[in-house]
Amino acid sequence: MIDNAAIDFYGADWCGDCHRAKAALDRFGVAYSLHDIEHEDGAAEKAIAISGQQHIPVIRFAADGSWLVEPSATQLQAKCKELGLI
Repeated sequence: MIDNAAIDFYGADWCGDCHRAKAALDRFGVAYSLHDIEHEDGAAEKAIAISGQQHIPVIRFAADGSWLVEPSATQLQAKCKELGLI
């Protein structure tokens, strides 16, 4: 997890979908900046502002401003390929 990554990842430690999405991004070798909605001031509000939903993970792609909520590994892989991240 790094700052200024191509992906902003909004999630929480207790979230199973977040663990699966992080594992997929790690497997693909795609850098992301993790924003923990439980511990980072304003992160939960930012995630809701991006997606209009209260579901996590919210994954925002800097390259085109698009976002995914609760994506599968297949969806993440397709989007990352589309953006040339993998």
